[in-house]
Amino acid sequence: MAAESPEHLEPHTYTRDFKLEAVRLSESNEKTVAQIARDLGIPERVLYRWRRELRELRERPEQAFPGKGHQSELEEENRRLRRELELLKQEREILKKAVAIFSRGQP
Repeated sequence: MAAESPEHLEPHTYTRDFKLEAVRLSESNEKTVAQIARDLGIPERVLYRWRRELRELRERPEQAFPGKGHQSELEEENRRLRRELELLKQEREILKKAVAIFSRGQP
């Protein structure tokens, strides 16, 4: 049985600065993207994805690679609404149980 390559064992998280520097190197260096990815220890496809993401946000580079700490307003609102929905579901379940308990003694 063949061993899995290290890049498939565990997902990595890279800092925004690392991603920006990797993209800068890949665009300004005389090495190929494959060589730079190998030198940095990242899969080539990941470096290509970072290049594409940054290129798509050239007008707003500060929004590139937001990560978990720099969520867009839409992502933040989505996260907040999911939390609120979960809380409301829990409250509804508690009220259902309370109604069932209190209605047992009613004719």
